Amino acid sequence: MTKSKNNKKGKKSVVGTTIVLLLLCIGIGFSFIPLFKNLNFGLDLQGGFEVLYEVKSIDGSKMTTNKMNATYKTLSKRIDSLGVTEPEIIVEGNNKIRIKLAGVTNQEQARRQLSTVATLSFRDSEDNLLMDSSVLNAGAAKVTQDSAGKPAVLLSVKNKDKFYDVTNKVKDRQENVIVIWLDFEEGKNSYINEKGSCGTSGSSCLSAATVSQGFASDVIIQGNFTEEEVTNLVDLINSGSLPSKLTEISSKTVGASFGDATLSKTLLAGIIGVTLIALMLIMLYHFAGLISTVSVFIYSFLVFAVFWTVGGVLTLPGIAALVLGIGMAVDANVITFSRIKEELYRGKSLQYAFKEGSKSSLRAIIDSNLTTLLVALIMFFFGESSVKGFATMLIITIAVTMFTMVFLTRFLLNLFVKTGFFDDKTMLFIGVAKEDIPNVSKNEKVSKIPFAKVDFLNHAKKLIAVSIIIIIAGLITFGIKGFKLGIDYQAGSSIAIETNQNLNKKELQNDLENLKLNSRSIQISEKEADIQISDVLTASRVNKVNNYFENKYEAKVDIGVVSNIVKEELTKNAIFAVILSMIGIIIYISIRFRPSYAIGAVVALAHDVLIIFAIFAICHLEISVMFIAAILAIIGYSINDTIVAFDRIRENLPSKSKKINAEELKEVINVSIRETFTRSLFTSITTILPVLALIFLGSKEILNFNLAMLVGLISGTYSSIFIATMLFYLLEKKNLGKNKTKKKKIYKDETVEKQIKGINC
Repeated sequence: MTKSKNNKKGKKSVVGTTIVLLLLCIGIGFSFIPLFKNLNFGLDLQGGFEVLYEVKSIDGSKMTTNKMNATYKTLSKRIDSLGVTEPEIIVEGNNKIRIKLAGVTNQEQARRQLSTVATLSFRDSEDNLLMDSSVLNAGAAKVTQDSAGKPAVLLSVKNKDKFYDVTNKVKDRQENVIVIWLDFEEGKNSYINEKGSCGTSGSSCLSAATVSQGFASDVIIQGNFTEEEVTNLVDLINSGSLPSKLTEISSKTVGASFGDATLSKTLLAGIIGVTLIALMLIMLYHFAGLISTVSVFIYSFLVFAVFWTVGGVLTLPGIAALVLGIGMAVDANVITFSRIKEELYRGKSLQYAFKEGSKSSLRAIIDSNLTTLLVALIMFFFGESSVKGFATMLIITIAVTMFTMVFLTRFLLNLFVKTGFFDDKTMLFIGVAKEDIPNVSKNEKVSKIPFAKVDFLNHAKKLIAVSIIIIIAGLITFGIKGFKLGIDYQAGSSIAIETNQNLNKKELQNDLENLKLNSRSIQISEKEADIQISDVLTASRVNKVNNYFENKYEAKVDIGVVSNIVKEELTKNAIFAVILSMIGIIIYISIRFRPSYAIGAVVALAHDVLIIFAIFAICHLEISVMFIAAILAIIGYSINDTIVAFDRIRENLPSKSKKINAEELKEVINVSIRETFTRSLFTSITTILPVLALIFLGSKEILNFNLAMLVGLISGTYSSIFIATMLFYLLEKKNLGKNKTKKKKIYKDETVEKQIKGINC
């Protein structure tokens, strides 16, 4: 009777808690739409313009932090005048500034506004630089009138001593004039050629003042200006009077319709991928899987909420990181659920199994997430624009994972476990049949041992052989054809065309010849074309090419430009980021485990990287910046898998005081792999599902990124299970039997007992 009452009470608690969760999910669902609409979308999702400038000092001196900050502020003011709501202005390194203007409709105007640097300089009649804008007060240009009552510009002098010294010297020259220039260009501008037009509309020569004495007062620029021209000139000087010059070294334009289509495709792929993960969780873990699905839903909402709070700009790589992050976040639940099931298979009660499973899985979850975070931080600090966006979202997903997938899921499950309703319903709760739970009081033994007869270390040799063959084939292909490098790593320009017309390769080749462009490759897929050219297009040529293809094919056009400067920087950063990731992982695992674990892990990671490069070489797939992001993401993911296996090996190894032989060590490793194999398999599948959705349904802009992720996920799974553990076994096997204690010194007069195996030793 008491049991019946407890069951009824437990059932009521389960129903009540489920209804509360359902209402919470509905509330979050309604909040999702306004939250998503209020997010800032990058130019790849709504169209726009991106440009990377190299910043140089106008007088040839070294760029300082102050000069870079002044340039940053100048560009901010210029962008404000364009009416862009959420611009991104990013200082990269010591002398580069990247600008992203999402939603800009008039890209020609934006390019003009940004490239009109408005650097003011004072020169003599032979165009020698006398002073730059640093002698003026920043933002102190004002509209005034000259002595004749005509519109003029008043400049406020800051460094009056320098101004006096310069004017005092100029007064003694034969041609005693100081010429004020706006954006003077060597080889293009000259006082001799523009003497007659100086001070007129459209001339870079603003004023040529005769200096009869040294003076230290404010300066008036006068000429045949209208009131409107003077106002514009004041705005230009106030927003741009800085001692630096900008050179465009990379750019990208994305049409609004191109961005909308990309967003729709990627979101659809993401929703389908997450739905597949939810179905798999429920199918594998029943009610616990349902609770995990609720956590995934809350997790997704919190990621967007955090991203919105920090003012992040959602980009295509960011969405890819979010979808992949969900697959990787589920790993925390899979580890916990696997541990709970193990305890049940040992005959423990549900409440005890839940408590111990949650406790024992925490260390592996923390270690695996910290190593992934380490790689994400390296991506963030050394990555280029799109890689940095991917890393930002990955960092946020890791932080939210620790809250939702560790704390929240366990809290919710504990609410249901404490009701007692599922005590005799373990199949419903987590997919463990009652007959598979031994009755310990009756001395029943564990009957459910997955993969009990599989010798994983023996199978490792076969898989290592397959890997060696793939890597050798990749090296041979690379030696013959080399890698297919995107413009990121060989400089040039890319032109993506999407139209309703049928495209012809020969005709596109003729188009490039008409435009006097050097074709590198042309790929056509139905009514879409990807063209790569070796020319680094200037701003004017980008507009010309864009208009040509838009008008001829009524096409959506996306143009990217990368200079040699950017190529070299990206290549250096990519190599450095991968090496730094490896070193960071070696240090972390050596501290948390020991060096033999670290060596096994890093060799497995190197294997994964080589396999991805080999497959891309064999299939002649393009290597771009996002490919490097995939490499780094796989390093983070694969080490996650490896640490879970190593954590179990460390747990199963006997204490240091107990010696084991090679066979016993091998069995410990095999047992550990058996205990984690199901978890590794399920985790890989939950991560592969959204990747497959992105490959088949997502945007082609990140197709190669997702292909690299797919290859890496498969490679990372078996390298963690087989290669890392095999190498660990070989390294540890060498140390077995070594006596690490100091040998006792034997003196000649001491009686030494003879050691005979099997009798006294």
